[in-house]
Amino acid sequence: MEVNRTYKFFMRTTQPDADGNYPVYLQLTRDRKRAYIALKIYGERDRWDDAQERFVIEKGLRTKKEKEANEQRRKDNDLIDNYNQKVKAVISQFEHDKKDWTINQFKNAFLSRSKQGNFNDYLDDHIQTLKETGHTGNANCYASTQHILTLFDKKLGERTFGEIDIKYVKRLDVFLQKRGNSGNTRKYYFKALRAILNKALQDGEGNITTYPFGTGGFKVSELEEKTAKRFLPVAYLEKLKSTSSKREVGEYARNLFLFSYYCFGMSFIDMALLKHRNLVSHDGELYLVYKREKEKNKRNTPPIQIRIKPEIEELIGHLRQFKEPIEDYLLPVVTINHFGEKLYKHITNRRKRYVGYLKDLATEFEFDFNLTSYVSRHTMAMQLQNNKIPREVISQVMGHQNLKTTNVYLDSLDSSVIDQASKVL
Repeated sequence: MEVNRTYKFFMRTTQPDADGNYPVYLQLTRDRKRAYIALKIYGERDRWDDAQERFVIEKGLRTKKEKEANEQRRKDNDLIDNYNQKVKAVISQFEHDKKDWTINQFKNAFLSRSKQGNFNDYLDDHIQTLKETGHTGNANCYASTQHILTLFDKKLGERTFGEIDIKYVKRLDVFLQKRGNSGNTRKYYFKALRAILNKALQDGEGNITTYPFGTGGFKVSELEEKTAKRFLPVAYLEKLKSTSSKREVGEYARNLFLFSYYCFGMSFIDMALLKHRNLVSHDGELYLVYKREKEKNKRNTPPIQIRIKPEIEELIGHLRQFKEPIEDYLLPVVTINHFGEKLYKHITNRRKRYVGYLKDLATEFEFDFNLTSYVSRHTMAMQLQNNKIPREVISQVMGHQNLKTTNVYLDSLDSSVIDQASKVL
């Protein structure tokens, strides 16, 4: 039977970069499986011809800017032609060798990787792909881990996967301890390292014989340190609920903090990304339905459902009075119409401002307490516990302890149980 194999060049139009351009990819299909290779070519959507799989070259242009852009498209087409020839050459070589090749073997050959792949090159490619597909938070996690590795290992760029073994990982742990990194910080880096090595194994590029984690290997879980979760005393919480700030930005911070509290400790980035489409009517009740930003790309991640009770509805109104949200955003957190990495950086900067507002608010209210964006989550959990909400419900709400992720699996409980839980907040 003839094995099904096709390839094409296409423009991925799901997420533009900061300049409004879209990336061009090579898609390879074999045995009903697909692989995508980022070609690091970008362009405007209306200048891409899907049928020809090339950029449109125009004639009769007048301005210098138009001519320069047209010339860049011509160069990009030449590059795609070169890639096209390389695809044919790789497949031809496989056929000449009578090799029943896989998609991963094609990617290795196309990207000119050695049999035992270069670790840092693979990590670079993965970070770039995450950025191009809008997974900015994950990209930053891997980038920070890569930075630590370059400080630890001056020859990181030369390392193959086989060299990232148990001895290498143990030396890295000692290096991090000497830097004064806590167990939780070290766990953060090692989880990222483990994840990229796991992905490399799945892609057929890692080295299973030297894999440093798993049975008998380095135990990442043992690095975790229990940290004190700070929550507001009841008197402070009641003052936040009942007392307005004298400063406009203080009132904005107070309302946003309480919105997070009533929404089961919703994170700042999730509040920032809420849009009107996240409001869903069900059985005569209005709900906020969303997926946590840090969990949304994981397989089978269920959405979180929060009933819009009067306190939440009132807070939404107050926040929108502070400043009208842009575009379709529900809350006035995002103030500039950005996308991808630029949006992520914008939200990070807005969070820093919010933390500063909370600090000033604590001073204004004479709180002997460090008020942060995480305190709303911890306070919410403690309030549930103090009001005798079953720990099984709290575990579902918080997504901690015996759950593998920090996602709030509200849809795994009967909605009436969750609605009952919210009444004590």
